[in-house]
Amino acid sequence: MSRRGGGRRSSEPRPDQGSSTPSPSFQRGGGGDRGRGRGRRGGFTPAPSPAPVRAPPPAASGYLSATAGPSTSLTPQKMASSSTAPPPSASSSASMVELSQEIAKKLSFGSTSATGGSVPVSSKAIVPPPRPQLGRIGRKCTIRANHFVVEVSDRDLFHYDVAITPEITSKKVNRDVISQLVRSYRESHLGNRMPAYDGRKSLYTAGALPFEAKEFVVKLVEKNDPASSSSSVKKERQFNVAIKYASKVDMHHLKEFLSGRQKDVPQETIQILDIVLRASPSEKYVTVGRSFFSLDLGKKGELGNGIEYWRGYYQSLRPTQMGLSLNIDVSARSFYEPILVTEFVAKYFTLRDLSRPLSDQDRVKVKRALRGIKVEISYRDYARSFKVTGISNLPVDKTMFTLDDKKTKVSVHQYFWDRYNIGLKYTSLPPLQAGTDAKPIYLPMELCKIAGGQRYTKKLNERQVTALLRATCQRPSARENSIKEMVGHNDYSRNVLVRNEFGIQVKEELTSVDARVLPAPMLKYHDTGREARVDPHLGQWNMINKKMVNGGRIDFWTCVNFSTRVQRDLPFEFCRQLMDMCNSKGMEFHPDPIIQIHSADSKYIEKALHDVHKKCTAKLANQKGKQLQLLIIILPDFSGSYGKIKRICETELGIVSQCCQPLQAKKLSKQYLENVALKINVKAGGRNTVLNDAIQRRIPNVTDFPTIIFGADVTHPQPGEDSSPSIAAVVASMDWPEVTKYRGLVSAQAHREEIIQDLYKKYQDPQKGLVHSGMIRELFIAFRRSTGQKPHRIIFYRDGVSEGQFSQVLLHEMQAIREACGTLEEGYCPRVTFVVVQKRHHTRFFPADHNKRDLTDKSGNILPGTVVDSKICHPTEFDFYLNSHAGIQGTSRPTHYHVLFDENNFTADGLQTLTNNLCYTYARCTRSVSIGQTIIPPSSFFM
Repeated sequence: MSRRGGGRRSSEPRPDQGSSTPSPSFQRGGGGDRGRGRGRRGGFTPAPSPAPVRAPPPAASGYLSATAGPSTSLTPQKMASSSTAPPPSASSSASMVELSQEIAKKLSFGSTSATGGSVPVSSKAIVPPPRPQLGRIGRKCTIRANHFVVEVSDRDLFHYDVAITPEITSKKVNRDVISQLVRSYRESHLGNRMPAYDGRKSLYTAGALPFEAKEFVVKLVEKNDPASSSSSVKKERQFNVAIKYASKVDMHHLKEFLSGRQKDVPQETIQILDIVLRASPSEKYVTVGRSFFSLDLGKKGELGNGIEYWRGYYQSLRPTQMGLSLNIDVSARSFYEPILVTEFVAKYFTLRDLSRPLSDQDRVKVKRALRGIKVEISYRDYARSFKVTGISNLPVDKTMFTLDDKKTKVSVHQYFWDRYNIGLKYTSLPPLQAGTDAKPIYLPMELCKIAGGQRYTKKLNERQVTALLRATCQRPSARENSIKEMVGHNDYSRNVLVRNEFGIQVKEELTSVDARVLPAPMLKYHDTGREARVDPHLGQWNMINKKMVNGGRIDFWTCVNFSTRVQRDLPFEFCRQLMDMCNSKGMEFHPDPIIQIHSADSKYIEKALHDVHKKCTAKLANQKGKQLQLLIIILPDFSGSYGKIKRICETELGIVSQCCQPLQAKKLSKQYLENVALKINVKAGGRNTVLNDAIQRRIPNVTDFPTIIFGADVTHPQPGEDSSPSIAAVVASMDWPEVTKYRGLVSAQAHREEIIQDLYKKYQDPQKGLVHSGMIRELFIAFRRSTGQKPHRIIFYRDGVSEGQFSQVLLHEMQAIREACGTLEEGYCPRVTFVVVQKRHHTRFFPADHNKRDLTDKSGNILPGTVVDSKICHPTEFDFYLNSHAGIQGTSRPTHYHVLFDENNFTADGLQTLTNNLCYTYARCTRSVSIGQTIIPPSSFFM
């Protein structure tokens, strides 16, 4: 089966619901037809009775071996005996229920998550395995990283609680209040201390304040209230600020942690130092998460539709092997243009004539685009800002409201003429609405200007994304220089709060890091090709003189063309050449389509696809079990139809489709045809290439015993989509020892829920009793049927988890894996290695010398295969950065791998080499990729 798999269609029987017993057979349904016959196929025999799963002794040292479920205890002698030997039987009498209770007890579960499961009270319950040792394999080299060494003097840090009355939601206003307090009372009441403030409830000082608790009165001048242009009088707001001692921060804990003598992360201490380093830019720039943006940090640029981008930088303080490190990277974000609302509406809808009323559909779009943003209104002697809550259903000349006398009703248009002698130009446009529905405030669009510095949080369209990438894409040398300029602009060494008050020193040089370039794996192709093996060079190779190692077979196919810009005969010629390419590369492609190749109107995509399905089904009605295997689709000329086509084909009709861009199709390029052939072969159940070391059984911890490799991810909705579900996706290898073919499953779950809910589930069925299901279970059964083996080892790559979620995700998902395995066979507990994969970080690597060709690839980036596990990595835990791919444009982003649990006792070289090798098995192209084939987001399922 191919990697994409497509999951299970609703019409297929569910292999995990065939019995009411808690311990069903792992070999249900026979299977193993496509196995390689390595020894006997036995293994997963039915349990004689629904006995509880028992836990064997811990298999490896670590926090989960005694807490997260049964753990296999395979000795080296057992591992070497036979690849078909079953795992050792359980030896403990703890049941699943007892096991869960033990987990809750040992990990101090206290709270309950939104999903109903228990979660640990703190991350202190979790201690990931230590780094085994530094890796040695590969050619040594030196590179630079955008990490800057931070040195901290030994000063006492104190934490104070802050309460501002009346309460303010704006961090900016809070900072203004505390800044005014420091200016007014620093010498008289604060002991000449200069505090660092987080904008909310906490204040930090280097040295104690001369009081335990004190209240202050602070008067803040309003900057944006109604005011006469000729008046010098400003409105003052008065605040009461209560400051109370909270705690003294232990700096010794930080030193012990950085030296490896303390396991618990001193999160509070690191957070305080981070706040100190962020205090000054937080006052000067627009803050977005851990990034800062300002027009002072670079030129802005237009993205279209009333949106622009600002340049800025990302900053984060991190504990590393070399001590504290400040990670700094250049960044860019989208902002609203500070223009009149009428200009924004014209740009947003590309309207030239604003004198015509908006349609109901456009009015709703305007409301969505403007809701929640701040606008400034200024006319005559009146100036004020408002937050938009909506827009009126009627234009300004028909939107009525009651005056202060509570009798007279007047239109917005008439009111501005009578009160301010302003004649509104765009009387057909609806006014903006501020305030509440009970007491609305109506503001004419043409008098309102969008306040500057407001981030655009909605999804950018394809054109805007392209413009942003084009504007911010920098070659490594240019990006490195930009980072240096940003550090110089910040000038930490001269910042009074940072250097003088807290004694923090930030070095201005990028960190030089020892790295290694791992060798590329040898790839195996079919022996009948002129080249049966290939050694990739700089992360890429080609298919010239090579044949797919396992060619798929396509008997029933057809093609539909939705493009109007290709010649009439193009679809026929394109399919003919594509078929010839597939056959030449080792596939068996039937020369004739099942129904005639034809073109269809792109306005009726859904109807055309249903017609194709109906005709093909009718044509194959007399051939039992036969169905359309492949639908080749030449996409419409406009963008945005791909998702719709895939949804209809893959989820509604059960059709495997291959979409082709019309501009590429009409070129009839051999390179493009070859690339499409690679994708089709995988969808037909074939394999393009395999790792030669896998064939030779030379991959440690993979090819010695049956091993299943998982990749998992959760994709969340775009900001603003409050009701859409999150989509969990899990893929698993279906062939061993090659680990090249994968099956994928997807599942919708609660909005923005990161923990995968459907890994394992159980429920009571009225007829069947207790039913076990879930993605882990289904993929294990599929592996057994495909290979004739049961996995003795699990390698689980988990994408998309932030550091703050490590504990929760690991505990819940490891528990699900354990429970799923326990229901397949009594005492069945394969060893697990759980690795988190992170791409959303800001660590970048640069060649030590940009001019040396042997240190860079063609794009100027570091070489593919470059791995770093020292200096900038975690002080004690098992993590590493791997740049497995060759750069194309811009600066390559290495992938960060962090091992949270390891019962397989991987060495650094073993896991780094395996991970790098998996990046060469991606089915869609002849290039290494940034994340291995198993670690893919849901959007990559449908190629």
